[in-house]
Parts: sequence; C-alpha cells; structure tokens
Amino acid sequence: MTTTPFATFPPSVPQATAPVLPAGLRLGAVRLRVRDAARAAAFYTGTVGLTLLGTGEDGSLRLGIGEDTLVELVGAPAAGPRPHGTTGLFHVAILVPDRPSLAVVLRRLVAKGVRLGASDHLVSEALYLDDPDGNGIEIYRDRPAGEWRWDGATVEMATQPLDLRNLLAECPEGVPLDAPMPDGTRIGHVHLQVGDLAAARRFYVDHLGFAVTTDRYPGALFVSAGGYHHHLGLNIWQSRHGGPPPANSVGLIDFDVLLPDAASVEAARARLAAAGEVVAPSAGGFAVSDPWGTRLHIHAPG
Repeated sequence: MTTTPFATFPPSVPQATAPVLPAGLRLGAVRLRVRDAARAAAFYTGTVGLTLLGTGEDGSLRLGIGEDTLVELVGAPAAGPRPHGTTGLFHVAILVPDRPSLAVVLRRLVAKGVRLGASDHLVSEALYLDDPDGNGIEIYRDRPAGEWRWDGATVEMATQPLDLRNLLAECPEGVPLDAPMPDGTRIGHVHLQVGDLAAARRFYVDHLGFAVTTDRYPGALFVSAGGYHHHLGLNIWQSRHGGPPPANSVGLIDFDVLLPDAASVEAARARLAAAGEVVAPSAGGFAVSDPWGTRLHIHAPG
C-alpha cells in the first residue's frame, strides 16, 4: 500500500496547548453509512472525483486516490436520516494539492448543477456540498503554510466569500470534466458536531493530545498536530447538549488517525487509558470513542 508522505510544518509555529501527538499525524479513511452504496459511490466518483478501489467482503465500497482509501461506503438500506440536533459528522474534508486542482473540481460541480457553498478561510479555499445521504463534504486547497497568520498560538481563520470566477480562471486547459482528483489528494480534516465544547476539549486535547489552534470561532474549537491549521473541527452550532443519533442512522461510522510509528501509537493508547478512556485493540493499533460515540481507529500506516 502506498501512503501520502506525512506533512510537516514549520517548527516555529507556536502551540496553544502542549502538543503530545506527533507532527507526523495525518488522517486516513473515513467510513460512512449510506442507504445505497452503489448510488453513493457513483456520486463520489462522478461528482467528487474519487476512484473506486475495491469492494469489501461485507459489500462496502472503498474509494480513494491511487492505492489510498479516503472514503469507505457501507450500505444500509434501512438506515434513516440523522435526526436534527444530534452529534456526528459535520463534514469530511478532502484536501487537493493545489488551486488548479480545486478549480477542476469547481468546474465539474458547476457543470453538474451541484448545489454548493464556498468560502475563503484565509488558510484555505473551500467548496462545500452534500452527498446523496446528506453527509457533508468539503473539498479544499491550503494556502502555503508560510502565509498563515498566527496571533501567538492561535491561527487566524475566517469565513469570507470565495471569488469563484477567479478560481475557475485557474482551471487548466485540456483536463477532462471527468478527470479524477490528482495524486496527493487526501483527507485533510474531519469536522464533527459535538454536544459540549468543554467535554470535547477534555477528550481531544487533554486526553488524546491534540493542540488547540483556535477557540475564537463562536461555538467551535479547532485542533491539530504539528502546527497544521486543523485536523479536527468541533462545533455545537446545531448540536448543543445533543446526543448521538440512533445506531441505524446514515452518517459517520468511524475514521482513521494515522501516527508515524508503533511507539507513537502506544504512547497515545497509554495516555488515553491513564485518563480513564476505554481503548480496544484494532488492526495495527487501537480504537477509542469520544463522549458522543464517534469512533477513532488510531494506528500506524500499513
């Protein structure tokens, strides 16, 4: 299996909290429950631009780039919609390597008449859409890390209008409308709806070991490892005091957090266990759930 190289960021980037997760952290596959896996796969290939990589023994469909699985779709025909106000996925964010790659995606979405949102977040430029089951998707490109602005240990992010005409102007000539996303595309971050920010901070920062990069968005917290602007977003915009959805709801099943080596995986496991979190062995590492049942598989690549 090939893997995207671990990202590194300038060591001079200050940290709002003492980081304990290594700078080499990246996110792996995100598993989603959908009503019709074939329908969803057609959307993720034909509209988003991923490639169908294979089928699991349970009928799940793996989609990604090259040999790297980014999204795994698990079909559940009887699944119901996730009730409003519950916790779970806000969006899964697919990071493309550069601005022309994002322009190609935008051209395809416009041609297909997809309803979308768009924002300039200062650190990145992002497009937003939903899959057929209502799972949120962000497709974005990062500005160079050297252009990110820091106020002490807090990264400056905002939600500003994105000039779509300007972005489309960077679409390379001769790229087919159905061209898949390029090599280097990966899961950049996962944004979750949680029930309480203090509890989320306790789990993801104090126990797991992410560093806070900003808590200045009302109702949200952003955390990362290695000075990235955020690997996880956590918000209560629609889920304050909410609990997990019914088990048969469409939405997020779990996602992978990849650490550089077995030693860093064991350090994370020991830290969580010492904090009283329930950890369970899983392939190559361990699994742990946040206070709302969102499950993370933490392991080394391979």
